[in-house]
Amino acid sequence: MIRSFLFVPGDSERKLEKASGAGSDAIIVDLEDSVTAESRPRARELAREFIDGRDDVWLRINPVDSGEALADLQAVMPAAPSGIVLPKARSADDAARLATKLDELESRYDVAAGTTRILPIGTERPRALFSLESYVGSTPRLAGLTWGAEDLSAALGARANRDEDGNWLSPYELARSLCLFAAAAAEVPAIDTVYTDFRDAEGLASFARRAARDGFTGMLAIHPAQVATINDAFTPSEDEVIRAERIVALFRDNPGAGALALDGEMIDKPHLVQARRTIALATRLRTRQEG
Repeated sequence: MIRSFLFVPGDSERKLEKASGAGSDAIIVDLEDSVTAESRPRARELAREFIDGRDDVWLRINPVDSGEALADLQAVMPAAPSGIVLPKARSADDAARLATKLDELESRYDVAAGTTRILPIGTERPRALFSLESYVGSTPRLAGLTWGAEDLSAALGARANRDEDGNWLSPYELARSLCLFAAAAAEVPAIDTVYTDFRDAEGLASFARRAARDGFTGMLAIHPAQVATINDAFTPSEDEVIRAERIVALFRDNPGAGALALDGEMIDKPHLVQARRTIALATRLRTRQEG
């Protein structure tokens, strides 16, 4: 499970090297919004060099309908990125189109078949909001779903996407919720979007805790300083793990029970499902740290 994806511009050697020590679970080398068209050829070279031989490094290509995506993929796929972040996806058809191209490129560049995953950004175009359900069963490469507010607000001609307290305005809260529901329906992780004010540590912490509370499993980051806060928010606390273990033990000791009492609260099967998820996540994180 990936808690933090750190974006880094593909045309900056300094930022790429800095990202290596940031502690994020995954790095996204960006060839889209943070790289100008003039810088893109060099960025592709740097991205390929940076990704080669590393684990958990992803590539954000340009949109599949932009004319740039194929050049991005051809330049970088020899380095075998862990996955492709697909921006401005219109529907799962774009993910399927990308999956077909990855089949070809993995074979051409001797990359293990089917190993390059896809993470669509599912809400950057207004039409995409009406097709999020299409990701259900769309491609085995689907690694999760995430969403974006900046391109969406630009497409709407909106003057803001947050209120004066930093909360999402209703159109963007809807997009966020639809992404969460679609990811659950597709049985893949939901990744919350970026918190753009990287100097606001308190606001980031609140944003990340809310995301974890709501069911997102991770979050996008735009600055190395955000990584530790995000990782902390999506790591189960010791108290949460202990309570989860008690719930699992309670149902184990009472086979066939539909609902049981724990600390004055009625616990039923949905609580058991969540408890098992919490334990599984804590176990994976512990194994990663020990490894």
